[in-house]
Amino acid sequence: MTVKHADDVEARQVAAGRDTTIQVLISAQEGPNFALRRFRMLKGGGMPQHTNTVEHEQYVLGGRARIGIGSETHEVGAGDVVFIPEGVVHYYENIGEEPFEFLCIIPNKDDKVTIVDAASC
Repeated sequence: MTVKHADDVEARQVAAGRDTTIQVLISAQEGPNFALRRFRMLKGGGMPQHTNTVEHEQYVLGGRARIGIGSETHEVGAGDVVFIPEGVVHYYENIGEEPFEFLCIIPNKDDKVTIVDAASC
């Protein structure tokens, strides 16, 4: 069993993102089935259109963002829940004045990320 404070976990820049960090709060080595990550996008930050080979379950902690999922676009804020199926093109864009933060749970499987359009970030 692991107990730690999220602020003690290293935040790393998301390589394809703009002004976006990721913290792996519970890694694949700690949890047998799922990993828990926290993303933070500063004002104007985001991630370009991409696909993953694993699904995403997300809970928005704060801020506001536009999220594209397939052919749909959604504006989300604190308390919203987002599901992104594996293989579906998606992107994120912080549209608020404050950081956009969310938790993201993924299954502990190989995840191949494919950037579809880096200009969309």
